[in-house]
Amino acid sequence: MRSFAVKMFCEPVEPMDTPDLRPKGSEVVIEVTHCGVCHSDLHLQDGVYNLGRGKTLSLADRGVKLPLVPGHEIVGRLVAIGPDAPIGADQIGRYFGVYPWLGCGECEVCRRGDENLCTAPAAIGIHRAGGYAEQCLVTHPRYLIDVDGLDHPVAAIYACSGLTAYSALRKAPIDRDKDWLLIIGAGGVGQNAIHIAKALGQRNIAVVDIDPAKREAARQSGAGIVLDSGDATAAATLKDLPGGVAATVDFVGSSETASFGIDVLRKSGLYVAVGLYGGEVSLPLPLLVLRSIGIKGSYVGNLAELKELFELAKGGSLGAIPIETVPMASANAALDRLRGGQAEGRLVLTRD
Repeated sequence: MRSFAVKMFCEPVEPMDTPDLRPKGSEVVIEVTHCGVCHSDLHLQDGVYNLGRGKTLSLADRGVKLPLVPGHEIVGRLVAIGPDAPIGADQIGRYFGVYPWLGCGECEVCRRGDENLCTAPAAIGIHRAGGYAEQCLVTHPRYLIDVDGLDHPVAAIYACSGLTAYSALRKAPIDRDKDWLLIIGAGGVGQNAIHIAKALGQRNIAVVDIDPAKREAARQSGAGIVLDSGDATAAATLKDLPGGVAATVDFVGSSETASFGIDVLRKSGLYVAVGLYGGEVSLPLPLLVLRSIGIKGSYVGNLAELKELFELAKGGSLGAIPIETVPMASANAALDRLRGGQAEGRLVLTRD
C-alpha cells in the first residue's frame, strides 16, 4: 500500500510503499477514503512544541518515532477483521469514522474511558501509523463509529477538530441562555466550536481573531459579537458585556491570546486552553485568588464524547464548516497551505 510518512523532522512527508495490512487478534483494517489535515500534523512534522522563552518540547521525548504516517481524522471502509475482533463479517464494506486517541488500554485512566489522557499514549497518526495512507490499522472495532447519514469529509474532521471543540466546550458549564462565551481563534476548530456551541444551546457567543476573513467566517457561522483582538477597544468591549465573559475557550494557545482571554474574564470566569501555538502565560497569584478565576487545559476528547458529537451531528442541528478535499498525493501542498494560513475551514485528503 502507498502511504506518506514523516521520515525526518522539518522535512516534507515522503511516499512509502509497504505490504497491505493484515489484522491480528482484535484488530481491524480501514481502507482510508478521507483524512483531515490538522495543525497537530504540523507539530509532528516540526518535531517540537514551542514552550516560550526559546524552550521547546521534543516530540521524540513524547514517544514519537520516525518514520511515522500522520493523520488522525479518518473515515474509511472496513475491509478486514482479525480473528478475535468482536464484529460481524457483515460489517465489511461499511464506512466508519475512527477514534484515534488511544492509550495503553489497561491503566485506570483508560479503563474509566479517558484514553486520551493515558500516560502511555498510542494515538493513531501520532504514535502509530495514521491516515495519510491507503489503509489504517485500528486495534479494536470499539474505536469505529458509524457515519451513515453524514457527509464523509465532514465526519472525518470530527475525530479531532470537532472533538477538540466539543470536549473544550463541555469543560465550561456556563448558563447557555444568559452567559457570554468567548471563542479565541476562528480557524477550523474555532468555527467548529461556534457551530457546536449553538447546537448545544449557547445563545451569546463572542469571537476574536486577528484575520478579517476568519472574523467574517465567524459572523457567517452565527457569532453574536466578532472582534479583532489587536483592536485597542476589544478587551473593553468584552468586559462591558452584560454579565461579563463567563468562559474563554482559546483555540490558538499563544502567550498573547492566553493573556487576552484571561484578562477579559469576569470574576469566577474560566479560561480553557486548547490550542498549541506555543508560549507561556504569567499571572499574579493574588489576582487569581481575588478574581476567583479558573484555568484549565483541554486535550482532544474521549471516545464517549466523540460518540456524543456524532449523534449531535446526525440529529441535524450541527452546522458544517467549509471543507476542501485535496488528493492524498498532494499532502505536502496541503500541509504548506495550512502552515501559511491559506486554508478556509479544513482541508481533507481524499482517495475518492
